[in-house]
Amino acid sequence: MPLSLRAKLPFLVAGFLSFLFSVWLYFVKDETTAGIFVGLWVPSIHSLGTLLLAPVEGAARHENAGAVR
Repeated sequence: MPLSLRAKLPFLVAGFLSFLFSVWLYFVKDETTAGIFVGLWVPSIHSLGTLLLAPVEGAARHENAGAVR
């Protein structure tokens, strides 16, 4: 598995689980407010992943560009 995918996977899984939990709260438990609140976690989790992984991906691109020369 590529390093970039391995680094992104926890954030993707957490976002997907948050989405499933929000759907379960909203439709099964009939907790509409809680379901909407938890549903808002999905973009927050993905944004956190982007924020934390952006310097890592930029550094990897910089190292690869130097190796090609």
